[in-house]
Amino acid sequence: MKALVTGAGGFVGTTLVAHLQAEGDEVVGIDHASGPDITDAAGVRDVVERHRPDAVYHLAAVTHIGASWDAPLDVFRINAEGTLNVLSACTAAGVDRVLVVGSADEYGAVRPEDLPLSEDAPLRPLTPYGASKVAADYLGLQAFLGTGLPVIRVRAFNHSGRTQPDRFMIPGLARRIAAAERDGRKEIPIGSLEPVRDFTNVEDVVVAYRLLVERGEPGEVYNVCSGVGHSVADVADLLLAMARHAIELVPDPSLIRPVEVPRLVGDNARLRQATGWAPAITLEDTLAAILDRWRAEEAG
Repeated sequence: MKALVTGAGGFVGTTLVAHLQAEGDEVVGIDHASGPDITDAAGVRDVVERHRPDAVYHLAAVTHIGASWDAPLDVFRINAEGTLNVLSACTAAGVDRVLVVGSADEYGAVRPEDLPLSEDAPLRPLTPYGASKVAADYLGLQAFLGTGLPVIRVRAFNHSGRTQPDRFMIPGLARRIAAAERDGRKEIPIGSLEPVRDFTNVEDVVVAYRLLVERGEPGEVYNVCSGVGHSVADVADLLLAMARHAIELVPDPSLIRPVEVPRLVGDNARLRQATGWAPAITLEDTLAAILDRWRAEEAG
C-alpha cells in the first residue's frame, strides 16, 4: 500500500511512518518543516496528485490544547481549513482511503451519564482546539456524504510515549522528576491533579490507525482509546514510585489550564469490533520508558 502521512515529522507522525514502513507500506510524508503547509491548498493538491497514494493519514494539526487559547484563529485555520484542503485534494485524486484524526476533546463538556464515551455522545467542545477538531471531523463526514470520498474518522484519546515533547503532561512531569533526581531536589511543581484521562501508548494508537484504514467503514467514526481512566494524581503517583528518591508535588497555578474537562474516558467497542485491536503496552511500561528517556536527556 502506498500511504501519504500529513504531519509526518510530529510525535505521532514519526511513530506512524515507522509502523507503516515496518508493515511493508511505501510512505510519503509531508509536514510543516518540509512543506507544503496544509493551509497551502494548491501545494497539498500538487503533492497528492503527484504521488497518488492509496491511503492518506491526516495527522497534521496544532495539538496542544492549552496553547489554543492564545491563538484560536491560527488553530482553527490549521486544524479545520487545513483538513478541508487535504480532503479536497484527496477527492480530486480519487484516494481510496482517508483517515482523519480527531480528538476526544471534541466531546468537551461531558456529563457523568455519558461515560464511558461512545461515538454517539454529543459533541460539546470547551476549548478552541476542541471546536477546531469538531469542524475537521464534520468536514470529513461531509466529504463522505457529499462527494463519496472514503473517509474514516477517529477521535483519539490521550496518548503518550517516550518521544512525546515535554509540553504535554506526562513527559513534562517525567522531565521534572528526572531533573529533581539529578539535582537532589525533593519537590516539583504540578498543575491540577483531579482530571481523569484515558491514556494509550502511541505505538498502540498507530496500529489502530492502520487497521482502521484496512478494515474501517468509510463514513464511520471510531474512538481510539484504552477504555480505562486514570487521574493526573494516579499518573503522578506511578511516576513518583519510580523516582530514585522521595519527591513531593507542589501545586503550581501557572500549570493549570483556564478550562479543564474533568473526565474523558472512552468506549472502544466499535474499534475492537471492526479491527480486533486491543492495546498491548501498559501504562506502567509507558511511564517507565518516558521517565528513562528524560533521565538520559537531563543527564545530558
